[in-house]
Amino acid sequence: MLSVHTCPLATLGGKKTGGMNVYVRDFSKELARRGIQVDVFTRSEDDCQPTIRHDLGFGARVIHIKAGPEKPIPVANIVNYLNDFVDGILDFAAQEDAIYDLVHSHYWLSGLVAEELRRTWNGMPIIQMFHTLGHMKNRVALSETERVPQARIEGELQVMTVADKIIAATLAEYAQLHWLYGVDGNKVVTIPPGVDLQRFKPIEKEFAKQQIGILPEHKNILFAGRIEPLKGIDTLLRAISLIYKQAPAAVENVCVSIIGGDPWSEDPDDEMTRLQEIGRDLGVMDMVTFLGAKDQDILPDYYAAAEMVVMPSHYESFGMVALEAMAMGTPVIASEVGGLAFLVQDGVNGFHVPSRDPEALAERIYTFLDDDNCRKRLGQQAHQNALRYSWPLIVDRVFKVYSEVVCN
Repeated sequence: MLSVHTCPLATLGGKKTGGMNVYVRDFSKELARRGIQVDVFTRSEDDCQPTIRHDLGFGARVIHIKAGPEKPIPVANIVNYLNDFVDGILDFAAQEDAIYDLVHSHYWLSGLVAEELRRTWNGMPIIQMFHTLGHMKNRVALSETERVPQARIEGELQVMTVADKIIAATLAEYAQLHWLYGVDGNKVVTIPPGVDLQRFKPIEKEFAKQQIGILPEHKNILFAGRIEPLKGIDTLLRAISLIYKQAPAAVENVCVSIIGGDPWSEDPDDEMTRLQEIGRDLGVMDMVTFLGAKDQDILPDYYAAAEMVVMPSHYESFGMVALEAMAMGTPVIASEVGGLAFLVQDGVNGFHVPSRDPEALAERIYTFLDDDNCRKRLGQQAHQNALRYSWPLIVDRVFKVYSEVVCN
């Protein structure tokens, strides 16, 4: 398993951590539970970090490879150290006498590494997942700084050519691979990510509020994810401002919790600074709390304590946060984009809203604040829907793809 630019053990909500981290971690754990040895290779970002960690359980190892400075660096710079990363994996495998049946690579950088490993490992098959696509990011970018470099587009195309199979999270991603990159549809298999139903399951709301320090009479609106422009957090802030102006009683005793990033940094990133300025200009900062990144062990309490989870993204290849919230029985309001358009069913397990539309988002937030019966009904249906995404079921489907490429 290759996850070059981000470690599956990292705390969620950081600059490079999100659904992909969860996928690599939980998928590898389920494979190991079945007796399949999994080595997850990731770039070392801390020289105090052990080379090998066994946090994923017996049979699964996370292996930190030195490639460039052992500290966090911009993702765009990691491409300069891919050769070092390849050499590190080859040295580790040689020392361990490790022989691998296949490589499952995540994100385009890992795909380039997989291609180089195959040159040494005699044509070993490659399964590729992209998690996000450069062309799609460019389509929603509002400024040149939000666009991905051309090197990424070229790298994605190269990986799509060499991979034996590509796993798309949704039919939307399947179509994007075909239409935007020209990938042969026979090479792509659509299999969604899964959810850990032992960790994310309904718990009593009052208990959850007590666990995270929310007063019983307060209502909570939750966002969880990376703090970056394409997540649309500014749309959420504007929607809350609209409700406050038009129906102030509806947001009395309402708090908005934003999980992700580092709001206490002495050198906050541009998006965190921008969002806090927007919140102050709108006069909603008394209701909004930036909580920073959170370990996934405590996320269930935040999901359970929330009346709703809001995902106002401009682009999501899947939307792992939405699936986790649904598994908890918490309804989701999401932009009708990417994977969210498939995962969230409007009026069934949550609501859809157009991207970048604070008025539409405000209307749906108000519905959940005002109508407890609607919120509870959609939450219960969300939980039932999430049961179809248990990791054992998802791994069964991916394992069929593994068997196909190995046997061929």
